[in-house]
Amino acid sequence: MKLKICGIRDIDILKYTCDMGVNFAGFIMPDDSPRKISNNFISSLENFNFKDTLPVFVFVNPSRAEVLEITTKFNNAILQFHGDESEDFCKQFNQPFWKTIRIKNSQSLESINNFASADALLLETYVDDSYGGTGKVFDWTLLRNIQLCKKFVLAGGINSKNIKEAISLNPWCIDVNSGVESSLAFKDKSLMAQIIKNF
Repeated sequence: MKLKICGIRDIDILKYTCDMGVNFAGFIMPDDSPRKISNNFISSLENFNFKDTLPVFVFVNPSRAEVLEITTKFNNAILQFHGDESEDFCKQFNQPFWKTIRIKNSQSLESINNFASADALLLETYVDDSYGGTGKVFDWTLLRNIQLCKKFVLAGGINSKNIKEAISLNPWCIDVNSGVESSLAFKDKSLMAQIIKNF
């Protein structure tokens, strides 16, 4: 099972993430997110040694130009589309992509079938007026009939208190964001360590 720490915007935290062997490091791109990375931070990533950790750039309804700006700088980047993007939009960049499915009820799961070319599908909590990072858990019983080990990423409100339950669902990957923060948008190494020790 793989682990992604998302919402990283500090080089020291990123270095710790890579040193600890976390599989994926997520970087938030939308302007309206408190976890948005700065242009200076993006520049510092270009010569950064990620070791075995793969960078994941998270977009919400971006323009084609915004995505190309990242793909020209990072040829090993995974693109995560967290908005209302179509499959055709997501796959045009010829790089691995993850598509977020926001779960409100059992009908939400039907859109999984619209993204056959996605390298992974990230299941996130649906919240009105927000595309993620809310710290809320959706009803995991909705996933009973899905083989989560096949390219599904479980996200939404995962922290040290519920990580074992999340692992018991056997997803391909677990995505943690607010659950390793001491305050909004500030990652805490001790909280990260509590998650990482489970993998």
